[in-house]
Amino acid sequence: MHPELTPIWISLKTACLATVLAFFAGIVVARLMLAYRGKFRGVLDGVLTLPLVLPPVVVGFGLLVIFGKNSPLGQVLNQLGVRVIFTWSATVIAATVVAFPLMYKTVLSAFEQVEPTLVSCARTLGASEGRIFWLVLLPLAWPGVVAGTILTFARALGEFGATLLVSGNIEGVTQTMPIALYFAAEGGRMGVALGWVVLMVGISLGAIAFIHQGHQSHRFIPHNTLTRRGLNWLFFGTATPKVGNSVPSSPVIPRKPGSALAVDIEREVPGFRLQAAFQTGKEALGLLGGSGSGKTMILRCIAGLDTPTQGEIVLNGRVLFSSRRGINLPSRDRKVGLVFQNYALFPHLTVAQNIAFGLQHLPKPARFEQVTRYLDMMQLGGLAHRYPMQLSGGQQQRVALARALAIQPDILLFDEPLSALDTYLRSFIEKLLIEVLGSYEGVTLFITHKLEEAYRVCENLLVIGEGQILAAGTKEEIFERPPTTQVAKVTECKNITVARRLEQKFVEVPAWGCRLKVIEPIPEPLNYIGIRAHHVRFARSSEEVNIVPSWLAMISETQHRVTLYVKLNSPPQSSQDYHLQVEVYREKWEQLKDVAFPWRVFLDPFRLILMAR
Repeated sequence: MHPELTPIWISLKTACLATVLAFFAGIVVARLMLAYRGKFRGVLDGVLTLPLVLPPVVVGFGLLVIFGKNSPLGQVLNQLGVRVIFTWSATVIAATVVAFPLMYKTVLSAFEQVEPTLVSCARTLGASEGRIFWLVLLPLAWPGVVAGTILTFARALGEFGATLLVSGNIEGVTQTMPIALYFAAEGGRMGVALGWVVLMVGISLGAIAFIHQGHQSHRFIPHNTLTRRGLNWLFFGTATPKVGNSVPSSPVIPRKPGSALAVDIEREVPGFRLQAAFQTGKEALGLLGGSGSGKTMILRCIAGLDTPTQGEIVLNGRVLFSSRRGINLPSRDRKVGLVFQNYALFPHLTVAQNIAFGLQHLPKPARFEQVTRYLDMMQLGGLAHRYPMQLSGGQQQRVALARALAIQPDILLFDEPLSALDTYLRSFIEKLLIEVLGSYEGVTLFITHKLEEAYRVCENLLVIGEGQILAAGTKEEIFERPPTTQVAKVTECKNITVARRLEQKFVEVPAWGCRLKVIEPIPEPLNYIGIRAHHVRFARSSEEVNIVPSWLAMISETQHRVTLYVKLNSPPQSSQDYHLQVEVYREKWEQLKDVAFPWRVFLDPFRLILMAR
């Protein structure tokens, strides 16, 4: 090579080797830092990023201190006959150290952008951390990895200060393009210096354009044929499963006789302390509560995605967690099927590959058979090749359910599975869930904040508020006789007010201005009374007790039902001046709206709810 062109060769081979070293080191360190949440994380991150913010000459001086002949490491290397300073090796080391932070920070940022629920989902599907890294984290972060690699190469190519300090300007050995540029300009050869500038700017612009093009062209769908075939071979060893046009069979889920779950845990949660102690069998158990009440934390502790402060979780006689005995099984060993609120489908995998993700323990032909079975069961025929972005919300929900069922879990956990669906799809998926759970005899926990969903899907309910179990029992018991006002509100009782006992079977309700007869035993003390909006009726002539005159303050209509806001005993002064909400079907409203005031409201003694607190 012509001596004038050797800086190009030295720069390119230095930048390439430095990029390779920084590539592997950056990915490994970024993965470790992603998992580390210790108190020294900020310090470690600062140390790793330091070469990016320090002047390169300071970095070069640090390398001189480390590798110089008088340093401990330098003396050891000298005894071994190895010299680093003022060699091409020093050029590579300087370029690697200066460029590494770009790779590390870019990859770490890309890892952090991966949706955490995808990683959590992979763990519940039995994947090891290594498999999660290769099949979830790295593919989804790949655009960031590519960007970091290009930026690292460009930074290594342009390194000057640290390189000059530790490797000098040895022509044909350590003289890179930036060093050649510096000495050309210093010697007054401005044309040569300009040539180096143009070359380096061209390479840098090319790198930036490559990154931009990579980001513009990167899509999870559609993958190229080679990628798709490679993933299909990895999961199945053959083509993607397909389902014919046959009528879907009724779901048949492996039976798990004697399934039982016992939970008794505590955990510190921002704002309150979670305390949950309950047992359940094969009947679906609904966890009902508002946002932030602790429902999801209970599921995450059962799945092993969060760790209780203390307590015990036992599933089918198998201890999943015990603070007393020092047991905490990882998620991958718990055999838990978790359906996330946002479905947590892997966007870079097809429907078939998503369902097969948790079946890595099976031979590839068996995976093929299982995936085909669940595609048919969930009525997903013809969608095996599609990616999540190409599916409707209902289809995504069915894929998530199929993936959870495919691992044949001992327990199914549903975290608000219907909340993201519109009314039509919610009804369809709800019926499918009821059908599936009817033949599943493992343990089922179903989180929701909607009473109607819990009532239709679950036999038993836990009502949760601020980390405490407020009520537990059958859905009929909790709905008909909520023990407290808080439970009544969670179960959507809209008419609650203060009351006091008068005599046996009678209570006084000051806010409503009436005296009411009750049927159920009056608690001691009695502080509140309530009645559900759809239990308020308008009196017939045969009814003689609990009749109160009322006037309409305002209405709120849907296509099927009308909510009437009524004031008792006197006409309202404004639309907000009312005592009761009354829900009636539209047919009833059509009959009622022309009736003259006052209307005669009937507060059924059998429907009144009496509460001590």
